[in-house]
Amino acid sequence: MEYEAVIGLEVHAQLLTETKIFCGCSTRFGAAPNSHTCPICLGMPGVLPVMNRKVVEYTIKMALATHCRINRENSFARKNYFYPDLPKGYQISQYAYPLAEHGYVEVEVDGEKKRIGITRIHMEEDAGKLVHDEYNPVSYVDLNRAGVPLIEIVGEPDIRSSEEAIAYLRRLHEILVYLEICDGNMEEGSFRCDANISLRPRGEDELGTRAELKNMNSFRNVQRALEHEIKRQQYVLEGGGQVVQETRLWDDSKGVTRSMRGKEEAHDYRYFPDPDLVPLIISDEWIEEVRKTLPELPLKKRERFILEYAIPEYDAGVLTASRDLADYYEETVRLCRKPKIASNWVMGDILRYLNEEKRDIKACPVRSIALAEMINLIEDGTISGKIAKEVFEEMWKSERPPKEIIEEKGLLQITDVDILKKVINEALEADPEKVEQYRSGKEKLFGHFMGQVMKATRGKANPKLVNKILIEMLAE
Repeated sequence: MEYEAVIGLEVHAQLLTETKIFCGCSTRFGAAPNSHTCPICLGMPGVLPVMNRKVVEYTIKMALATHCRINRENSFARKNYFYPDLPKGYQISQYAYPLAEHGYVEVEVDGEKKRIGITRIHMEEDAGKLVHDEYNPVSYVDLNRAGVPLIEIVGEPDIRSSEEAIAYLRRLHEILVYLEICDGNMEEGSFRCDANISLRPRGEDELGTRAELKNMNSFRNVQRALEHEIKRQQYVLEGGGQVVQETRLWDDSKGVTRSMRGKEEAHDYRYFPDPDLVPLIISDEWIEEVRKTLPELPLKKRERFILEYAIPEYDAGVLTASRDLADYYEETVRLCRKPKIASNWVMGDILRYLNEEKRDIKACPVRSIALAEMINLIEDGTISGKIAKEVFEEMWKSERPPKEIIEEKGLLQITDVDILKKVINEALEADPEKVEQYRSGKEKLFGHFMGQVMKATRGKANPKLVNKILIEMLAE
């Protein structure tokens, strides 16, 4: 029997607020354990939570960006469960009345576009963190993260493959980062994903028994975990067994999922309205106020780059991968008016150097104004493309403008016809046999002579001019 996977993803994104969702404690990552805590996020008796307005604004932004319907009245609930990193014994979340519902995002896999639904987006507080000792049978509790604001994005079970899952995750990730409401750092846990996955006979509508996958801290691990779980469930079903509803952990070192516990249902958490928080009313005016702050989103920016700058779809995809990179590229184009050449430099040398040094575009030592100036110097014949590589390397190291480097190193392109004729003549006289072979029809030798001239001038000869003069001299 042929089976198909039915996958739904639950994404938790930590919001980039300075303080926690219900108190004034800092959300900064990496502080000493338990230093960003107070009676409210520690769940002390008699304290009252106060809603962080910025959390609501950021959630509205994500709802608008993913075509969700925003509920004008929504409320908070207590999700009750016991775990050592949950000091109150419950998590403040949203259940019956979330902030947003019924949205979608569009993805493209293997050239085919697909719309993946979003069931709901709701606000909640994060739990703390357990640190397990590698050498002793003890665990330590760090409650700095308790009360940090999250949004949970619950996707519809519209995904049918690991490739679609990754495309959906990447789309959500880039929207969150473009909106500047989440830094998207999976290693630090600010962008986390759980997956619900089941198999059913292809062509049937009834859903199979699902397993929930956790502990996937990278896009690659999400894909590997899903692919393994699809194979595992298929093996169980084909062997006549039944898939058990449970929560499973991804073991990266072994490349397998393993059982953690039975899967909880909503009633297991005994949700009830939080008596300390009044219903949250969101006005139309507030929504419109937030809508005005939305930036151009990645898909729209991608389409505009293709139309406005006449660059390939691939280039547009790379250049709009981050908002800062797109801004860098656009500023470069504005200053040099050479969209494709700018695209080549940004996608090539800029990104290669940044990746090698593990830097972000914000920390790029070659500013867009300097890159544009160098491109203009290539275009007006001041330097050759080959010399530009040398100039760029020095720009990266010293952060100096290209003109200053060119003058200091004497890298001006040779455009004097008499000088070039002399160099070309010497190159031809040094290799009379190849000259005769070229004139006898071996035109591929033209590249050899070009190379000799460029070598003799240390790459400073104007290639177009050399090409023209060389054709004339070889024809004599």
